[in-house]
Amino acid sequence: MSDTPTIAEAGALFRARKLSPVELLQHCMNQIERWDGELNSFLHISRERALRDARAAERRILGGDALGPLDGIPIAHKDVIDTKGIPTTGHSRWLENNIPARDAEVVSQLDAAGSVLLGKLATYEFAMGGPSDDLPWPFPRNPWDVSRFAGGSSSGSGVAVAAGLVLGATGTDTGGSVRVPSAFCGVVGLKPTFGAISNAGLLPLAYSMDHIGPMAWTVHDCALLFDGMRGRGSAPDFTPANGDLKGCRIGVIRHFFEEDTKVSPDQISAINAAVGVFRDLGAVVEDVQLSSLLEYHACGALILCTEASAVHHDRIKSHPEKFGERMRALLTIGSLFTGVDYVQAMRRRNELCREMAAMFAQYDVLITVGAAGEPPLLAEVPYWTTLSTPTYTIPFNVTGNPAMTVCCGFGSGGMPLGMQIIGPPDGESALFKIGHAYEQAADRRKRPLQGPAI
Repeated sequence: MSDTPTIAEAGALFRARKLSPVELLQHCMNQIERWDGELNSFLHISRERALRDARAAERRILGGDALGPLDGIPIAHKDVIDTKGIPTTGHSRWLENNIPARDAEVVSQLDAAGSVLLGKLATYEFAMGGPSDDLPWPFPRNPWDVSRFAGGSSSGSGVAVAAGLVLGATGTDTGGSVRVPSAFCGVVGLKPTFGAISNAGLLPLAYSMDHIGPMAWTVHDCALLFDGMRGRGSAPDFTPANGDLKGCRIGVIRHFFEEDTKVSPDQISAINAAVGVFRDLGAVVEDVQLSSLLEYHACGALILCTEASAVHHDRIKSHPEKFGERMRALLTIGSLFTGVDYVQAMRRRNELCREMAAMFAQYDVLITVGAAGEPPLLAEVPYWTTLSTPTYTIPFNVTGNPAMTVCCGFGSGGMPLGMQIIGPPDGESALFKIGHAYEQAADRRKRPLQGPAI
C-alpha cells in the first residue's frame, strides 16, 4: 500500500478481503515511524493496545460480524480527552504523569464501534496556550511544509490525518480548534452542534463553548466518525449520493473576510471558485449580512478567556510557573475581566444567537472562510494567536451552530486553503451533503507525504 486509504475505502477493502485491520495498522505504524520524528503529532503511541484492537477487529470481520464502518479503523485522540490506562496530559507539565481511570464518553463510543486506538495527539497546553516551545513535548509541524504552522489547538490531529498516520482523529473546538488546523492541514474538520457529542471526560477549557468533533481526510469519513462518536451505530447521518444541489439555498458571509478582517487574495479567489461550483451544482448562492466579525470575536474571546481562567483558577494561584508562558499570559488576561464584563458578553451572545438563527429561516447553509489564507511560517505566528486577530471560526462557538471546514484549494505557496460550511442546530446532515457534493465536484485529492520525503 502506498497511500493511506480513507475510512470508506478501508472498509471496502476489508469486506473484499483485500486488506486486513492488522495490515492497515502496520501501514499506519510505518507512516508514523517514517514521518512523525519530524512532524511531532503524537505524544503517546499505544502499540500493544492498537494491535489487540486490530486483531479483534480482524476476527470479527473474517467471521462476518463487523461492528460497522469504523471496525478496524486506526484513529487517535487529542490529548485533552481521557483514555483509560493511557496518558492524558493536556500537553502540560501539570498532567505530565496523569493516567485516567476511565475513558471519556466519546472514547467509549468509538471503542464500541470497533476503532483501533493508536494513541494520543499533541495540542496546545490545555487546548489554549499556543505553539509553545517551553513545554515537555514539541509542537506539531505542518506536513505540507514543516516550516509552517499547523494551526491549533487540535494540531496533532490535523497533522496526523493529513500525513496519513491515522485515518481519523478526534479534536476539540472552543474557538476554532478543529477547523483552523483542518484548514491549514487540508483535511475535513467538524465542530458539531453544541452538545451533540458528550464532553464527559474532556479536560475543559470553556464550559459553554467546548465542542468535541471529528477530523478526517474526506467529508464522508468525517460523517462516519461523527456517527461513531455519537454512538448511533446503524443510523448514519449521511449517505453519499449524487451531487445535485438544486433547490439548496446558500448564504455567503462575505463581509467577514472582505471587509471586517481581510484575507489573502488567494483565499478570496478560492471562495469565489467554490461559489461557482455550488451554482453549477444547482444551488442558489447569495451574500448575507450579519453583525461584524469583530463583535462576534470580542464576545467569544471574552467568554472563552474568562471561563478558562475559572477552570484553572486554583492552578494559576498555586503554581503559575508550571504553565507555559503563553498559557500563563492568557489565563492572566482572563482573570482581569469582571463579572459585569462576563454578563454583558453573555447578553450580547444571546442577541448574536438570535441573529444567526434568523439566517436559517432563509438559507440551508452559510459559507465563509476557514482561515485568512495559507498557514503562516512558524516564526510569524503571533504571540497572542487568536486574541491578536479575529478568527473566522469563533462566531459559531458563540452561537453553537455546527460548522465544518473543507479544503477549497491551494494558495500560490502550494499550501491548503479552507472554507467553512455552517448549518442550523442539528444540521450536520446538510453540511455533509453540501460538503460532499463540493468535494466530489472540485476533485481535490492530492496529499502530502505520500511520495518523496520532506
